[in-house]
Amino acid sequence: MGAPVTDPDRSTEPEDTAVTDAAASTLSGSELVLQYSSSDDPIIGGESIAAEPGAVTALVGPNGSGKSTLLKGLANQLAPEGGSVLLGGDDVQSMGTKALARKLGLLSQESTSPSSITVEDLVYHGRYPYRGFFESISDADREAVERAISLAGCGHLRGREVGSLSGGQKQLAWIAMVLAQETDVLLLDEPTTFLDLHHQLTVIEIIKRLREESDITVVVVLHDIEQAARLADHMIVLEDGEIRARGAPSEVVTESLLEAVFRIDADVELTERGPRIDPLRARNDGNEPDRDDAESRRHDGTEATE
Repeated sequence: MGAPVTDPDRSTEPEDTAVTDAAASTLSGSELVLQYSSSDDPIIGGESIAAEPGAVTALVGPNGSGKSTLLKGLANQLAPEGGSVLLGGDDVQSMGTKALARKLGLLSQESTSPSSITVEDLVYHGRYPYRGFFESISDADREAVERAISLAGCGHLRGREVGSLSGGQKQLAWIAMVLAQETDVLLLDEPTTFLDLHHQLTVIEIIKRLREESDITVVVVLHDIEQAARLADHMIVLEDGEIRARGAPSEVVTESLLEAVFRIDADVELTERGPRIDPLRARNDGNEPDRDDAESRRHDGTEATE
């Protein structure tokens, strides 16, 4: 085989491994202004966020609060109108596509693939940042794919076509693909939404194992605030594009916050597994916005369940 094609995104300069490892899992957004071309006003209007390295940060909030929009900004899927996003100290907008994909993995709500592709082939697509156009699959690729399939628990599906899978099975396949990228930072956009309880718990266990067995930094959007509180090390609560609270789940999830942001009356009990929420009633004060109307969907950009 001839010499491999040179990848312009791949650095050939030696690096200080200790310094690189220390900074690689840092992700922060500073004074971010995020807006869709179809919207008149920014969805996120100058907020700053720093993901805790090696930990799980959960973004929560009502529909239309800007959670998925903020995640897209962090992933460089939506260019900011103002502010910047730094990944390992580098501005994501200055990074090449493959260079970014070697450091940051994204599981979005909009993932699509040919129905006829097998699960194993889909997972191998996660190795594209490491190969040139004409480079064959390496031993490192095979090992990464096997680790990802094992961690995602989808080995029994590897020969199945993606189009034949249930929603929960497809989600495990997509998670395996993004794990095969072997990134330092992983962003997950509502990975448990629309899944049955079995697959929800499976996804949550995968995230827990990642935290326990690696130094990966995880930022996850979750619709279920109690699920987020039990999973995350750090929580960020958004409402109408603004950060209303941030901190440890035991500090963030309070009865007063649930009333003010989620507009519900609830009892909150702190347990060893995290805050337990007992919803009592929805608050209908007559002046809260209708978060299910067209304006809410516009505020979400493209994510009606944000």
